[in-house]
Amino acid sequence: MNNVIDSHTLRAPGNRARIARVITAVAIAGLLSAACSGSTDVRTTTSLTLTPTTTTLPINGTQQFTAVAKASNGKVLNVTPTWSVVAGGGTITQTGLFTAGTTPGTFTNTVSVTCSGVTSFATVIVTAGPLATITVTPNPGTLPINTTITYTAVGKDASGNIISPFAPTWSVTAGGGTIPAGTTGLTAPFTAGGAVGTFTNTVRATSGTIFGTATAIVTSPSTPIAPAGTTNSFGILAGSTITCVTGGVINADIGLSPGSSVVLGTPPCVVTGVQHITDAVAAQAQLDLTTEYNTLMGLPCGTVIGTADIGASTKTAGVYCSGSTIGVTGALTLDGGGDANAVFVFQAGSSLTGAGSIVLINGAQAKNVYWVVGSSATIGVGSAWQGNIVSFSSITLGDNATLIGRALARNGAVTLGTGNTITLP
Repeated sequence: MNNVIDSHTLRAPGNRARIARVITAVAIAGLLSAACSGSTDVRTTTSLTLTPTTTTLPINGTQQFTAVAKASNGKVLNVTPTWSVVAGGGTITQTGLFTAGTTPGTFTNTVSVTCSGVTSFATVIVTAGPLATITVTPNPGTLPINTTITYTAVGKDASGNIISPFAPTWSVTAGGGTIPAGTTGLTAPFTAGGAVGTFTNTVRATSGTIFGTATAIVTSPSTPIAPAGTTNSFGILAGSTITCVTGGVINADIGLSPGSSVVLGTPPCVVTGVQHITDAVAAQAQLDLTTEYNTLMGLPCGTVIGTADIGASTKTAGVYCSGSTIGVTGALTLDGGGDANAVFVFQAGSSLTGAGSIVLINGAQAKNVYWVVGSSATIGVGSAWQGNIVSFSSITLGDNATLIGRALARNGAVTLGTGNTITLP
């Protein structure tokens, strides 16, 4: 249609009504443009209400948004607004159907709807999907015996998004240590027991039917746990008496407290170190020995050996316990596993009886071997013993028995036969 009207046409009979219709059509077209694209309403939009203004959706969830346009007189307009997403979080169709994306977060004023220059916004909160996996770290966790580390759990949905909040329940399923019963939350303390080893997938974090695991590697202590304080220099420390019948060599200090009787035989046993007999040094050493004894006896048991004789066997580093007697007949091999700090603790509730030898391999050292005895220890004739004997009562070495270590008796006597040799490790 040609909308240019010259003066001749305007004066022509019958043209005025036609011209009026043209002007009205042009005005209506302009109002339609001022309302919204696709509108069938000729009134101009002055307000645009978007519903809802905030919505929370899971990943890939949907929300139908609606927009109501009104004219200045409050009348609802029949319009077709323009929809868009301006700050991420998902996509939207031109009918207002929003689909959340795969990234959780709060997307402020991301949904935009526009009509005739009037725009409204809505916020979308996208939450992670249902729990799909649990990862436990560190994996593996490595720690010395009787120490504690913290494991951490992270829950994720199928898209790899972290679930929050998240509070799994923790447990230990394959030994190696303990986690306090009823522990829940993102972290859990794991305390290793007294047994050295690799405990595969033993730490578990569980939520519903989903669980994650981690391995614990329990090692020997990074530093020796004893001897304590002033007991280091003593090859013999006794509470009542020290007796060496004849021909022995003690390549260390000897100490006695509170007793005062020392019998070194004829010819006398040779003591290469200092003799601390009922003096302040010996008294302090006995105090330190008490601490050492209590520490060693207080270590959690890693392996129960009962009353069985453990000679003719091989043991790796750890804490071994018997409620009564520990017997060693023949050769007992202690395997350090290549660790020079590998620690071996043998707890005997009553007595220790040795009639054989202690063999150290793969880095095991006598200074890191401890025989802690609830009453008395007896090392038989000709035995080749290694390690620190820490006894509540007395210690006896048979003729020609050798000890690379220490004979430390809290309350009783240390008695040597003929031809004994004690050497500090």
